Amino acid sequence: MAKPFGKVLIADRGEIAVRAIRSLKEMGLRTVAIYSSADERALHRYLADESYLVGGPRPEESYLNVEGIIKVAKRSGAEAIYPGYGFLSQNPTFVKRCEEEGLTFIGPPARVHELVSNKVEAKRLLAENGIPVVPGPLRELRDIEDALRESERLGYPVILKPVFGGGGIGMRVCNDAEELRAYFEGLSKLAKAAFGKGSLFVEKFYPEARHLEVQVLADGRGDVVHLYERECTIQRRFQKVVEEAPSPALDDELREKLLALGTRVAELVRYVSAGTAEFIYLPEERVFYFIELNARIQVEHPVTEAITGIDIVKEQVRVASGEPLSVSQEEVRASGHAFEARIYAEDPFEGFKPSPGLVEAYLPPGGPGVRVDSGVYPGYEIPPFYDPLIAKVITWGKDRPDALRRMLRALEEFVVEGVKTNIPFHKALFSHRDFVRGELSRGLVDEATKAMVSGDGPKIPPPKVAERPTVHSGWKVAGRLMEAGA
Repeated sequence: MAKPFGKVLIADRGEIAVRAIRSLKEMGLRTVAIYSSADERALHRYLADESYLVGGPRPEESYLNVEGIIKVAKRSGAEAIYPGYGFLSQNPTFVKRCEEEGLTFIGPPARVHELVSNKVEAKRLLAENGIPVVPGPLRELRDIEDALRESERLGYPVILKPVFGGGGIGMRVCNDAEELRAYFEGLSKLAKAAFGKGSLFVEKFYPEARHLEVQVLADGRGDVVHLYERECTIQRRFQKVVEEAPSPALDDELREKLLALGTRVAELVRYVSAGTAEFIYLPEERVFYFIELNARIQVEHPVTEAITGIDIVKEQVRVASGEPLSVSQEEVRASGHAFEARIYAEDPFEGFKPSPGLVEAYLPPGGPGVRVDSGVYPGYEIPPFYDPLIAKVITWGKDRPDALRRMLRALEEFVVEGVKTNIPFHKALFSHRDFVRGELSRGLVDEATKAMVSGDGPKIPPPKVAERPTVHSGWKVAGRLMEAGA
């Protein structure tokens, strides 16, 4: 490595922390975990070489505690910080503090975060350089009257978005002026509370649009490569639910056009590390519009890894170390098809209400072409303070039907007891006629939910366990096997 470091602190929790620790250890690096008082028994702190309590249960006390995390990094002797995809992963202030303390931030430099964190400024830069952006004024809205004038010009429906922030927070579709008046002030207050600034902007909303994104890698030497595209159209309240790669919506000509746009976006902002250029695609018009650039690894990155065989976390570490990318564009190959289903502790029969609590039994699926990224184990208690993600199920197949059948088999195998999960919803979704055909739309989530509730979904019986596992039974069995010399 041109800029070597041997110990890395992971400034995140849950499945992404577990996933990062595993790749870092494969690279021969020592790992440091941080945890909140609510995560005292979290899997990521057990897997790391060292772990440190960083604060109380609430994010602002722990995983958003910039100075607390910096202090742990210095105390532990970590030379670099891996931010994952949540909390401080796109915070330019945190990146600057790392730089000031001589710590390597494994991600884009502060200048990139400052540019892309302002969605309006990023759109303006790209539009001025020939990238098609979603129609809408390339500026912040001054007030409600300004929003009404611009929305009338665009034509309803429109979508209001925070200028800063992400994750679908503070976004709202308005179908007419009455709805816009009703939501504007509340969305501004929400953006202020969540992101520190209440600025909003407005864009034309296309109900028929599909959501596509291009995974890019860029080193500090000017080289940019794409790792093909993902489709993320299946969303609930602007939160992605299911992702797949490649997109079934594209032919070769359209794919080439999209990948060229994604790569060009990275070049224009002089991007470094792993990032994702997001677009909407209008099938009837066969056009793409840029939405935003996510300056971090994405939750859905495993589907890209499944079709390319490239470990994106390791590429981030290489770039941060001053090394070039391990592959050229000519060496990147896509093979087969992959899906990702996000399994949450929530009750899909009760409006997807969060369901934190004790995981009494946990038996994830396995077998050929199945990957499960998780931070959960039997006896772990899912805290109420964070995103209730239990696991991500990723399946790969030689083609889309093969990967889809494998996903249905994996969902049938998956056993989680003690908390409610959205597995029944996923079974209904992956069996829906339109989903099977690749005809994805925003309305599929509602249709699959109705099919699940009415019982018209797949007739797949829940998996049965011969003897109900008790808390920690898996560890007891493992202990007995080791004692027996197995």
